[in-house]
Amino acid sequence: MAERIKDAGHGTARQSFLSLEYFFQRPFWPARLAVVVTALVIAFLLGALFVSYGSKLYEDWRQNRLLHRAAALLQEGKLNEASQTAQELLARHPDSLPALYVLAEAAEKQNLEQAVSWHEQIARLLPKDPDTQLNLASAALRFGKLDLAREALDRVPPSDRDGAAFHVVAGWLARAQGNFAEQEEQFAAAVKKEPNNDLYQFNLAALRIHSSDAGESAKAHDTLQRLSQVAHYRTGALRALLNNAVARNDLAAADNFAQQLQMSPEVTFSDYLLCLNFYRKLDEKKFRPLLEKVKPFAARNPSDLASLMNWMNQNGLAGDVVKWIDKLPAAQLSSPPTSIAVADAYAVVKNWSRLKRWTRSPATAGWADSEYLRLAYQAIATRQSQSRSGGTANTEFETLWRSAEQLTNEQPEHELALARLASKWELENESEELWRRVAENPPMRREAFEALRRLYRTKNETGKLYDVLQRLHESSPNEAPITADLARLGLDLEQNTERSHQLAREAYDRAPKEVNCAVTYAFSLSRLGRNTEGLAIIQNLPPDQLHDQHAAVYVALLLVEASQLDGAQEYIVAAENGKIYPEEKKLLDEAKTKLAAASATPSPAISSTPAELSPTPTASQR
Repeated sequence: MAERIKDAGHGTARQSFLSLEYFFQRPFWPARLAVVVTALVIAFLLGALFVSYGSKLYEDWRQNRLLHRAAALLQEGKLNEASQTAQELLARHPDSLPALYVLAEAAEKQNLEQAVSWHEQIARLLPKDPDTQLNLASAALRFGKLDLAREALDRVPPSDRDGAAFHVVAGWLARAQGNFAEQEEQFAAAVKKEPNNDLYQFNLAALRIHSSDAGESAKAHDTLQRLSQVAHYRTGALRALLNNAVARNDLAAADNFAQQLQMSPEVTFSDYLLCLNFYRKLDEKKFRPLLEKVKPFAARNPSDLASLMNWMNQNGLAGDVVKWIDKLPAAQLSSPPTSIAVADAYAVVKNWSRLKRWTRSPATAGWADSEYLRLAYQAIATRQSQSRSGGTANTEFETLWRSAEQLTNEQPEHELALARLASKWELENESEELWRRVAENPPMRREAFEALRRLYRTKNETGKLYDVLQRLHESSPNEAPITADLARLGLDLEQNTERSHQLAREAYDRAPKEVNCAVTYAFSLSRLGRNTEGLAIIQNLPPDQLHDQHAAVYVALLLVEASQLDGAQEYIVAAENGKIYPEEKKLLDEAKTKLAAASATPSPAISSTPAELSPTPTASQR
């Protein structure tokens, strides 16, 4: 039985093998195999496609869900949650523009500097989009990154630079650089593009209200009057109008604006100080009672108290501050801003002994991160209270001052405050070192350069002065007066003369009615042997402006060259009656020497429209 079963098994196996062999040998097998393989491939592809598409659908759903959630949180003002949700999305999709926009807007609303880096990433992804570059420039300006703002504006295609938005951002960059002339030009261009935009109208009017052009000032005044009735611009317009009325001594108008400003819902303590400034000018008898009413109000807030004290220190009332200090509780004087204001009051009235006690007393332990100013005031008191020839006093001063410098910890804001203090108390060496460091920070660069400019002019260090003017010109190349100053000093020093002539022409082309620019270009033409053309430019200027001692030097030189000796003598006298720079003194001596050597025959004096002089040269002639 077993053998039969075994034989049967073998037979079944052999039959199966023969069946397979027969199957493979049939002529229609390749077609069937192809069908089977094709079906398997299609099934595999469909499965892969389903998995892939399903995964993509899920990812898209998840992305949209996160975006909607982030946008909703942003709309609700839940900025941290919105940022976290957008960060989660960005982790999965690093180039997600919607997520970057959410992060940028949330950072801006929280006044976080991270907004700049988010806008940088957006600009990287959309390098040719002008709005993206303008957003980056605006964010960079907001956080003092002037170089980055300039680079972003430079990336805006020339074809997109004529829009109102571009002009506005360019205007704020010009202001940050201290170039107020260009700021006005840019704001005017924005208004021209969008004349019905109230924001652009306000920006321009707030500048032009102070214009020397009566027509422009009157038009700005009317614009601000109109905007003072618009809720969003009311307070700002009233501030500008009040400032202008005080400057013009229009006390009746100032009183009206001051009353309106104080009734504004958005009035600040700084506005009260602005009103105090006016009331002091209006009537001293009324001002005193008003000041006494403001003092208790200010004492409720350390910041307001410090603001009022600083205002009084700057307006000749430091003695009143010192008396007021004695009546205030010690606790109200212990905050950092108030401690600084108290120290400044003692310094202004030159009460060095009290300043020393104040900066050494444990009661003033609340200087906090302004400790560097405590040491600085202590150093000033030490230096001023003892003879400068005393070695001990100088050593103590230097030790205290160096300690103050070290405590700034290379923080730009602290270095700026210390530099201002050093300049105020005429610490030349210390202020120069500090201003040079401050100049490395773009938002503070203009103030630093201007301080160094005054310092080097005072010390007559013309080489350093020329370097500072070059850096000022580099940071603000379109500012005509700076270009003219650089050109004139270069010509005076006979340094980079070819470039100086070119700069003189550029300054004049940009601002032909600005006296400094016109006089510099006229002097440049004279040095190039084109004195007649230079004199024609001079004679197009208002005569009263030419009698400024500095301008008079160059006018005298041009008149001598033209053999107009009587007119030259008039301007030589005008120059000698004022304080002129050493290099200008050399030029004046040159004019006087030529005048002495000239013919005794009197020449006609300078007139406003001499027929014998050729007209002002055209741009092509220049």
